[in-house]
Amino acid sequence: MKCRVCGDGAVIDLRRHNANFCADHFVRYCRQQVERTIDQFEMLSPGERPLLAVSGGKDSLAMWDLLVELGYDTDGLYVGLGIGDYSDQAGHYARRFASDRGLRLVEVDLRQRYDYDIPTAAATTGRVPCSACGLSKRHLFDRAAVDGNYDALVTGHNLDDEAAVLYGNTLRWQVDYLQRQRPVLPAGRGFPRKVKPLVRLTERETAAYCVLRGIDYLVDECPMAAGNKHVAYKEALNGLEVQSPGSKTEFYFGFLARMADRLEDEPTNDSSDTSDTGARRDGPTPCGRCGSPCDGEICSFCRLVDRTAGAEPVPVHVLSTRAKATR
Repeated sequence: MKCRVCGDGAVIDLRRHNANFCADHFVRYCRQQVERTIDQFEMLSPGERPLLAVSGGKDSLAMWDLLVELGYDTDGLYVGLGIGDYSDQAGHYARRFASDRGLRLVEVDLRQRYDYDIPTAAATTGRVPCSACGLSKRHLFDRAAVDGNYDALVTGHNLDDEAAVLYGNTLRWQVDYLQRQRPVLPAGRGFPRKVKPLVRLTERETAAYCVLRGIDYLVDECPMAAGNKHVAYKEALNGLEVQSPGSKTEFYFGFLARMADRLEDEPTNDSSDTSDTGARRDGPTPCGRCGSPCDGEICSFCRLVDRTAGAEPVPVHVLSTRAKATR
């Protein structure tokens, strides 16, 4: 197996491109894909200062390395979710990456700052853990980007992530979600610009990038994600990709090219249509507690804190056992 560019021994094959690459040219390929995405969708401009949501996993750490290599002065934001050993390890990898490279990592710990964690929030409110987690992270990411005067909030969503979300939303024809499934959500109504520069790279490719760049990352999956439909959608699309390489790329980018704009003005079934941060499209108002834009007097995050703060902590293994018993 030889590199398509230089003819030397290849370290990875990319069936969807019918190409093989050596280590150097694969790293270059990843940078070119990210740079192409940033330019095509006008995600970032030279000199802008982005904030990157960092989880300690392969995607966010690869994203941080790529942005720095492309010349963007990027700070990281890590949210401690309180998911037992998983969160402890995630924080370790994020801190070590930042420390080794002299980068700035902003940290927010749910238990220390808001007196709750994700397992406790899920058990107390009856929410699915991923729902409580997503709500908490979206709020804190947005607040940090706005309060820190960053030009954009960057997340490490890759092609597999976006194709799986699109698949799930299409199965249910959730038009309000499909309308927002773009690699860039512009700033406005109190929310930061949100960008996803990794959407041309797969999970396998970001993992290979980390290995070749010497980036240590958290390999374990979140223990709260067991049974998540998103995982099942990924598995279904992976099976299709094996049979027809390039299917995920065609599915996602075909949607962006041929359907996304057509759905822009499509009415939804929900008269209180909200953005992914919980703000009404017809004009948010400041939350009476934290000042974040929301569709009522109090935002969803502050309501979650009200119900959860001070509750007796619930260990991860207890919540996992309950979840298995109900499936």
